[in-house]
Amino acid sequence: MPPSPEPARPQPSQGPFGHALVGLLDVLLPAGCVGCGAGHTQLCPSCRSALSTAAPGPTALPWVHAAAAYAGPVRQLLLAHKERGALRLAGPLGEALALAVRSSLGPHAGSAPLLLVPMPSTRAAVRARGHDPTLRLAGAAARALRRAGLDARAAPVLRHTRPVADQAGLTAPERRRNLHGALTLLPRAGGRLSGRQPVLVDDLVTTGATLAEAARALAAAGLPPKGAATVAAAVPHRPAPGAPGGRPGQPG
Repeated sequence: MPPSPEPARPQPSQGPFGHALVGLLDVLLPAGCVGCGAGHTQLCPSCRSALSTAAPGPTALPWVHAAAAYAGPVRQLLLAHKERGALRLAGPLGEALALAVRSSLGPHAGSAPLLLVPMPSTRAAVRARGHDPTLRLAGAAARALRRAGLDARAAPVLRHTRPVADQAGLTAPERRRNLHGALTLLPRAGGRLSGRQPVLVDDLVTTGATLAEAARALAAAGLPPKGAATVAAAVPHRPAPGAPGGRPGQPG
C-alpha cells in the first residue's frame, strides 16, 4: 500500500494569534527543516551547525560583528523567524547572536554588565508580523550569554521619532538619509543603561544605516555603544567613512 499522505498544515491568518497557531503546528505537525527542507524537524543538525559552528568576526563594516553570512540555510532561518512566525528558531538564532556579541567585545567581554539594545521595529511591522523579531532575538541572546556566565540583559530603549520609508530597494546613501535623526532614546531609558555596556544588536546588517542611526541616538544621549552584533551579514560592500567612535565603516 502506498504511504499515507502527511496531514495538510492549515494556513492561519497573519497576526499574533495566527503566529501562535503556526508555532503550535510546528510542534504537532513538524514539517521539513526550515533551512534546507530535510527531515521532519524545524531545524536539522546540519543547519543548526551552520549557526553554532560559525566563526563570528568583523563584517565589511569593521565594528559590526556577524555570526554568519546571509546566505543558504541561515537566510532561510532568519526569514522564517521574522516573516513566518517560526518562533522556536529564536533559541538557536539567539545563540548565534550571542557569539557575535562576544566577538564584538573582544577581550573586554564580561568586564562589565551588558545591555543588548535591539533595533526598534515600527508598530505597523509588529502588528503585521504578530511579534517583534529583533527584540525576541535580543532576549534569546541575553539568555545565552547568561548561561555562559556573563551579566547580560536586553531592553528596547530606542524608539522612532518619525515615519521612515521602506528600506527595500534603497541605496546605502538613500538609507542613511532616510534614517538620519529617526531614532531617539525612550524617556527614562537611561536607568536601564546605567552601569551597563550598551551593545547594538540586529538580525541582519546590510548597508549599516540602521545601526549607524542607533549608535548616533545613543551617543547623543551620552551612552555610546561598545559594539554591534548581528546574526548575519549581507554581501560585503565598501564601507563608508565616519562610523561612530572613529572607526571606519557604517553599521546597520
